[in-house]
Amino acid sequence: MASASVLAATIIIWLLLIISQNSEAIWLALPGSGSKCVSEEIHNSVVVLADYIVITNDHVHPTPTVTAKVTSPYGNIIHHRENATHGQFAFTSSETGNYIACFALDGHVPGGHGEININLIWKTGVAAKDWESVARKQKIEGVELELTKLEEAVEAIHENLLYLKSREAEMRTMSERTNARVSRLSLVSMGICILVSTAQIFHLKKYFQKKKLI
Repeated sequence: MASASVLAATIIIWLLLIISQNSEAIWLALPGSGSKCVSEEIHNSVVVLADYIVITNDHVHPTPTVTAKVTSPYGNIIHHRENATHGQFAFTSSETGNYIACFALDGHVPGGHGEININLIWKTGVAAKDWESVARKQKIEGVELELTKLEEAVEAIHENLLYLKSREAEMRTMSERTNARVSRLSLVSMGICILVSTAQIFHLKKYFQKKKLI
C-alpha cells in the first residue's frame, strides 16, 4: 500500500509539472495607444482555451473596454471582439505556427489616468481539456483518471519531440543546401576574379608595349 501511494504521488507530481507547462497566466499592461500582443507556437490539432479580463485601479470607473483579436499563423481571424471587459475563446488549431492574441484599448481611460491590465489565462493541449466530462463519460476517477491525464501528456510530449526532430531535419537540410550554394558561389566568384585579373594583366601589357614602356 505504501509503495502504491508513493507511486500515485509521484505520478501526480509529474503530471502537474507537465500540465503547468501548457497553462499560463499572463499579465499584460496595455499602453494608452497601440496594442499589446502575446504569441505561442502551436502544432496542428491542439486544443486551446483562454480567458481574459480587464483589471483596473479602483478609481477607474466605468471599467475601460478593449478590443481582442486572435489570429492564426496564416492571418485567419479566430476570435475578434470589441468593447469587451472580459471574454473567452477556444479553438482547435488547424495550422502549425505562431498564434497571436492582441489587445487594445477602446478609446481613452476615463479620467485620463489609471493603469489598465489584462489578465490572460492561456491553456493548450492537456491543460485545456475538460477532464471532468471525460471522467463522467468514461466512468473513471482517482489514480485511473490521473493515469489517463499522464498518458495524454506523454503523447503530447512525444508529438512535440517528433515535431522538433522534423524541424531539426528541415533546418539541417536547409543549412546543407545553403553551404553548398555558398561554396559554388565562392568558386564562381574566384573564377571571375581570376579571369578579370588575367584580362587586366594582358590589357596592361599591351598598353605598356604600345607606349614602349617595356
